[in-house]
Amino acid sequence: MSAPTPQPTALTLHQASRVLEVGFDDGAVFRIPFELMRVYSPSAEVQGHGPGQETLQTGKRDVGISQIELVGHYAVQPSFTDGHDTGLFTWGLLYKLGSEQAELWSRYEQRLAEAGVTRDTPMPAKTGGACASH
Repeated sequence: MSAPTPQPTALTLHQASRVLEVGFDDGAVFRIPFELMRVYSPSAEVQGHGPGQETLQTGKRDVGISQIELVGHYAVQPSFTDGHDTGLFTWGLLYKLGSEQAELWSRYEQRLAEAGVTRDTPMPAKTGGACASH
């Protein structure tokens, strides 16, 4: 049986440095960059509907969060300044983003290099029909 997910005790949006500071009841405190949250958003727009369908996010270095809403007792839903607002960030995901930041950044930079783009490459224009409605 796995240990229960640590619960947040504090959430602070730092707009100037573009980080979400999250304190957890196990004593951990993480400063998660908005860019990292945006490129690892759990939404279908970013993750796709199955393995291998992920959309590499670029041009998100300066993304901000205009608002963040609590969803029940298990997640927050940020509204990013690029219009993305469909990702639900559970406490477990925020803990993972915070505790595995170095590895996640490394994986992201590797994916960028493999695609021949940089963090600052603009996202390609969307084409219609990428996501069927359910």
